[in-house]
Amino acid sequence: MKYTDEPLGKVQVIPDFLPSPAELAFREEGVKVTLALSKKSIEFFKSEATKHHTQYQRMIRRLIDAYVDAQAPTRRSNGPRA
Repeated sequence: MKYTDEPLGKVQVIPDFLPSPAELAFREEGVKVTLALSKKSIEFFKSEATKHHTQYQRMIRRLIDAYVDAQAPTRRSNGPRA
């Protein structure tokens, strides 16, 4: 990758949607489910979890929680989705 001092062009700042470290440390009550995921997804999360010294299930749970949190304002303004 080569970096230059060229103008970036039109950019847009988006709101930060990532959880803070305090939010990540908080334990919510869990509900156990059975979910069939693709082999490539599980391999990816297991590999990344190993790199970051965590559990792959925790990474998947946090990803889903972050998605739900990011969608919450949309769901409230547009009503329930089918």
